[in-house]
Formats: sequence, C-alpha cells, structure tokens
Amino acid sequence: MKHLLYLHSIEGEAPPNIGELEAIVHLDLSRNHFSGMIPSRLGDLQNIQSLNLSNNSFSGQIPFSLSNLTNLEVLDLSLNGLSGTIPKSLEKLPHVTNINVSFNDLEGEIPNGGAFANFTMQSFLGNKRLCGMHILEVPSCPMNNPEQKSKSKEFVLKIVIPVVSSSFLIFLLVSIWIMKWQKKQKSKDVEKVTEIGTYQLISYHEIRRATNNFDGSNLIGEGSSGFVYKGTLSSGIVVAIKVLNLENEQVCKRFDTECEVVRNVRHRNLVPVITTCSSDSIRAFVLQYMSNRSLENRLYREDCHLNLLQRVTVMLDTAMAIEYLHHGNDTPIVHCDLKPANILLDEDMVAHVGDFGISKILAISKSMAHTETLGTLGYIAPEYGSEGIVSTSGDVYSYGIMLLEVLTKRRPTDEEICNENLDLRKWITQSFSGTMMYVVDVNLFSEEEQITSKSEICIASMVELALDCTMEIPESRIAMKDVLKRLNKIKNTFLEIWQFASQPMPFFLSSKFICFFLFILFPCIYVLKLFVSREVMYCLYFNCYGFNS
Repeated sequence: MKHLLYLHSIEGEAPPNIGELEAIVHLDLSRNHFSGMIPSRLGDLQNIQSLNLSNNSFSGQIPFSLSNLTNLEVLDLSLNGLSGTIPKSLEKLPHVTNINVSFNDLEGEIPNGGAFANFTMQSFLGNKRLCGMHILEVPSCPMNNPEQKSKSKEFVLKIVIPVVSSSFLIFLLVSIWIMKWQKKQKSKDVEKVTEIGTYQLISYHEIRRATNNFDGSNLIGEGSSGFVYKGTLSSGIVVAIKVLNLENEQVCKRFDTECEVVRNVRHRNLVPVITTCSSDSIRAFVLQYMSNRSLENRLYREDCHLNLLQRVTVMLDTAMAIEYLHHGNDTPIVHCDLKPANILLDEDMVAHVGDFGISKILAISKSMAHTETLGTLGYIAPEYGSEGIVSTSGDVYSYGIMLLEVLTKRRPTDEEICNENLDLRKWITQSFSGTMMYVVDVNLFSEEEQITSKSEICIASMVELALDCTMEIPESRIAMKDVLKRLNKIKNTFLEIWQFASQPMPFFLSSKFICFFLFILFPCIYVLKLFVSREVMYCLYFNCYGFNS
C-alpha cells in the first residue's frame, strides 16, 4: 500500500504503530478529528514523500523524528493545536520543497537553513509567537550576543523602564476614566432595557396605532408567514412588529414554537423579542428595531456594499448565535431556517439571528428529530429535505451555504448555477482554478483597499470552512463550536492585515520627504558645508602668516 488518502471523520489518537507502514509514499490524514500528539513513529516511514496531517486537533510538539524522513517533499501540519518550536533538524531534509505549519500555537525562531530559506510567510501564518527573518513578516528574535545584551540591559535601565513606567501611569489613569465612562453608559443601557422590558402585554389597538393602521409606508418586510412593520410605541420607542398571516394553517403552531424558543434563550446575537400580542384576530411579535435591515437586503442592494471585514464580522456574530443555540442550553435548539433574510443588522452592524417559527427543541436524550415543515429551498440540508431529519448538523449545512453566498454574492437558487444542474457548493468547487478571486464578489474590497496574498489566504480559508460545513454526510460536517474557533482565527489574521495596511507611512519614508531632501535640503547642506570649510581655511591662513592683528 503506497497511498493512504482522505480518511474523514476519524476520531481519537493516531495509532502509534503507524510507523510500520514502511512502503507508504503518500499519507493524507487531513480533515479528520485526530487528537493527542503526533506519533514519533512517523519518523520510521523512510519512503514517504508527502505527509498531510492538516485540519485536525493534534497537540504537543512537532516530533524531532520527522527529520529522519529523507525522501519527504511535502509536509502539511496546518490548522492544528501544535505548540513548542519548529525543530531546527528539519533543515536537513534534502528533498523537501514545502512545509506548512500555519494556524497553530508555535513559538520561537523559524529555522532559516536548508529549504526554509526559500519558504514564504504563508507557511507560518497564524502563529503569533514565532520570530525570525523580516521577509517572513514575523517579529525579530531576541539577541544572543553578550555585548549586545549588556547594551540592551543598559538601554532598558536608563530609558525603557522610565518610559514604560510613565506610560503605565498614563494608561492606568486613562483606564480608570474609561471604566467610569463605561459604567455610566452601562447604567444608561440598563435603564433603556428596563424601559423596554416593562411592556409585558400589548393590545391589538396599540399595534394598529404604532403602525398607523398598518400603513404601507411602514411595511419593511414580507414573506409567506406574514408582514413586518416599523412602528412607534406610545413611549416613543421605535420597534419592528411582525404580524403573522392567520390564513396560513401553520401560523398558530409557528407562533407557539417561536414563543417557546424566545422564552428560553438570551444572547446578544439573537433578535430581542420585547413582547407579543395574541388574540382571535392577530398573532404578532414586537421586536427590537434593526435599522440596517437584513443581511440579504445589505448584500444585494446596489447602493451599499459590504467589505470583507464586515462580512467576516457578520458571519462570526451569526456563528456565535447558532453555537449558543446548539451548545449553550440544556436542550439543543435547531433553527431549521438559516438564511440571509433571517440575519438582521442593528445600527452598529451587529448581526442578530431571528425567526424561530419552525425551530426544533431537541430532547435531552436525542440528537435529532423529524419534521414535516421544510425550511427555505437552497439552504436546507439534503437529509432534511429528503427524510425530514432535523439535527444541529442541518443548521451547520445552512450556515455553510450562507457563508458561500456572502463571499460570492450568489444565491443558492441562482439561475446561472441551476441551469448547469449544479448547486452553490459544486459550482464553487468546479469554478476554482488556482485563486478564489475568480469566484468571490468583486465588491469584497473597496477601491482604497489592496488585495494581498494574505487576504486571498483568508478568503480561501473561509471557502474551505464553508465546504467543511456543507459536506453531504451529516456526520462529516464540523460542529458550530469548531466553526466559531476557525472563523475567529481567520478574523484575527485579517484584522492584522487590515491594521497593518491602514497604518500611515512615516513621513521620512514618504515620497514628499525624499523629494524635499534630494532637491532642497541636501543641496543646502552641501553649500553650507563648503562655506564653513572655506571660512576655516581663511582663518588658518591668516594665523600662519601673522595677519591676525
């Protein structure tokens, strides 16, 4: 057996006797759920040419025995939880052309000998405690020279310590001021929430008055289940009022389901329900008003564009809400209808998940349930549509489709995709040809923002995450807590890129200063130097020949 590839959904530790597969040439154990340490016996695979252990949960250090793999060409250990240093002995591998240890928790100096001299920063992304050469865009390593250390110590004692002490004092004073300010703001927010929370009941008459008798100018959304109006309560608070369509037979059931769900959940990324109204003539929810409407509205409106950072943040907010529904309660809650229209954005562009009309609260002893009520076409998981099986994996699938849609600005029911007998996932995998920039939305970056290789890596990581969410078999999909972990890493990496790109260039490196120095300042200095030298010569001459009287 020379090849061992794509073994998905394997859990537990890697077998320690894996080193007995001496004839193996290619070993790919990526995208599984392996944990524990990487077996040191892997160093016995003398014939192996490529080893891929990425996208697992391996921990501990990189085994030194891997430096024994003299025929190794490709080593991929990315997206794990590895710690410690990168073994310097890996420099001795004679045939290696690519090593990828990105998105781990490695530290110390990156080796710079052997093949490491040719590697780029992409091999080491997401390891904040690595140091090394400037070309890899990581911090420089501490100095080892004793003379330099003594000078550095003297510098620290004379300059750094006083400066740090002063800075700390300033920081302390500013922090105290900020804490006092936040305390005041928090007390205002509590008063505001209390004011809203006092609406225990609301009448049909109050709803009619708030919406100006359901005037069309206040209509901000509609669907098969009903209408959403913008309204103003008698206290002056602006709200969204969701009025259900009583002609739909399932409405009463959906109303009761949503009431049960919102009664048991509280999270900053779920749409807050202020109160409800239920009578023979109306079923309605009074919700906190979201001034930026839905994700669907912001994504497809021609007059506004979401940049990449905004989209990552919105999807991270959504992931936090779904992770809370799945893992933050005694009984998991499955949303069953995740789509951009149900992700609402407040005035600060914070995402809130809403519409729990067809949600399912799973029994403690069960991980799935059955339903006859379908979600939205294009977003529902295959097992949900064909067998009516509801599980948290179905929400993960819908989230993955939504993530692909947010990146590509293509609906899962896009006419062009459907005409090719494809779904959104297959369209992306077939359209991928070397760079994700061919399939993503052109408005991901504004005109001022530059597309860097790091940005492309972030986008590719998000697409890979979406593909892991939308696997055909439910058991092969990752859990929402793992989605949250990976998306957090991606956002942190992108924030580092964005902050670095947004920093202004120092004035002495700007083109204006260089031109000023070359054409004005430098000639003046040169002339001044000549003038001073000439005056000195005159003085010497007169002193030597007695003309100093």
